[in-house]
Amino acid sequence: MATPEEEPPDATSVLLPGPWTHRDVSANGVRLHVAEAGEGPLVLLLHGFPQFWWTWRAQLPTLAAAGFHAVAPDLRGYGGSDKPPRGYDLPTAASDVAALVRALGERDAVVVGHDWGGLVAWSVAALHPRSVRRLVVLSMAHPRRLRASLTDSAQRRALRHILGFQLPRLPERRLTRADDDPVAELMRRWAGPAWTSTADFAQAVGRYRSAARIPQAAYGSMEYFRWAGRSQVRPDGLRYARRMAAPVTAPTLQLHGGLDACVLPSSALGSGRYVAGAYDWRELPDVGHFPQEEVPEAVNDALVEWASG
Repeated sequence: MATPEEEPPDATSVLLPGPWTHRDVSANGVRLHVAEAGEGPLVLLLHGFPQFWWTWRAQLPTLAAAGFHAVAPDLRGYGGSDKPPRGYDLPTAASDVAALVRALGERDAVVVGHDWGGLVAWSVAALHPRSVRRLVVLSMAHPRRLRASLTDSAQRRALRHILGFQLPRLPERRLTRADDDPVAELMRRWAGPAWTSTADFAQAVGRYRSAARIPQAAYGSMEYFRWAGRSQVRPDGLRYARRMAAPVTAPTLQLHGGLDACVLPSSALGSGRYVAGAYDWRELPDVGHFPQEEVPEAVNDALVEWASG
């Protein structure tokens, strides 16, 4: 029988204290947990893998102090949000975000997305353009650009973890085993070397490792990857790819680490061709895949500037 120390954490473990508040919001048929701070125009902060809302811990208070209502949700399947058996495709995730904007009482928002949250942000901007006032994408290429980049052998090697995530059940078992640490392994591989040697990195790994062990959280995170892999040749994926050809009209800022070993800068750089509005590409030197945690001050300055228009 498992001892109390071996029991997996429950969803309340992500309700971490700080200069923010927590609540649940119903949107698109699911309950989404959000951490929020401040009042003013809405800024939505969408996390990636293997994170949850806490990845934006440095941005929430800064945006609030700058006069914004900063909201960091857990995507469906993550953290304190619902973990339904299905709905882990990008069109559904984009609908979740568009519905969240309305549920928060707004017509539109500045949408900021990192990693998988970046894919969701690109998708919201293309599929629900009225919901996005301005767009910021960190560490992620436009979905069509990412797909095209897979012809590059270096980018294929960088995304080799996705192949392993296609297997049923085994990736979830590894993510939740006490004697294995794929979260630390992936983060160390993707992050810039200046961050991996810090106490903040060790704390982040511990937080994300614990959140991955919340019941059904590992399943939800893996299902996003499985949809991305299997949809490449399925009708739903092909329909999504066609719809994503629609140009993004929201002014778009793209922030990308020069040392990103997950989504290579050369892969992300061509994303501007899918933006019809104002577009700004900024490469962050000596930064890996997690800019909002590796160089939070630089990201904060860029977000406040862009959100202010």
